[in-house]
Amino acid sequence: MPRNLLYSHLSSHLSPFRTSVTSAKVAVNGVQLHYQQTGEGDHAILLLPGMLGSGETDFGPQLKNLNKKLFTVVAWDPRGYGHSRPPDRDFPADFFERDAKDAVDLMKALKFQKVSLLGWSDGGITALIAAAKYPSYIHKMVIWGANAYVTDKDSMIYEGIRDVSKWSERTRKPLEALYGCDYFARTCEKWVDGIRQFQHLPDGNICRHLLPQVQCPTLVVHGEKDPLVPQFHADFIHEHVKGSWLHLMPEGKHNLHLRFANEFNKLAEDFLQ
Repeated sequence: MPRNLLYSHLSSHLSPFRTSVTSAKVAVNGVQLHYQQTGEGDHAILLLPGMLGSGETDFGPQLKNLNKKLFTVVAWDPRGYGHSRPPDRDFPADFFERDAKDAVDLMKALKFQKVSLLGWSDGGITALIAAAKYPSYIHKMVIWGANAYVTDKDSMIYEGIRDVSKWSERTRKPLEALYGCDYFARTCEKWVDGIRQFQHLPDGNICRHLLPQVQCPTLVVHGEKDPLVPQFHADFIHEHVKGSWLHLMPEGKHNLHLRFANEFNKLAEDFLQ
């Protein structure tokens, strides 16, 4: 373990009040998974990032500002993303199920008895699968920018983001800094191929068959100006996850938790309490 990670790992266990953000790696399912942790509350929350994302790139306002007295907040980097490398990221047919198992096993390795999930985009899909497959372990869940299946329209949207040189500089630069230009570009192309494989399954299925198995209280948030995930996906999840709530943000886009961080954080805190 690198010295800085060893130090932060030790400090995270020695400090009686985790108000700063610490980071470490832990062995889970044959890989070293990187995570960040903050807060001292009894209610454990796992933040699940989107495609190519990590805790540091996707959840800065949540790590900084979610209530540290009420919650212990963990943000993880899925295998192949962020600092959970090696291995390089790949996209077998079951990559979402693999991420769901990794996420749950990470939190169990950190000795949390039960957790709530905040999942964005791909992380929302992972959260849905985790909640369906490990119902006794998931307390509550907030998801946004997620979809349970892939349509022809979705596939066209994904193809439109394949070439990262066409991304806005504001979106591209943090990921280039994290990954280097080559790994970032290659992994984005692999992700597009990975997510489009679901289009060829019956009903474009990713996890739609699992939605009725979700038992935890679930809040589905959707930005009405989201250019990547049309609202019919949020409506479908809301319809098929029993007892879920749907909250629409009229000005919200895909990254609504960053653009409207204060509003989102309050919404999540109120729901989780």
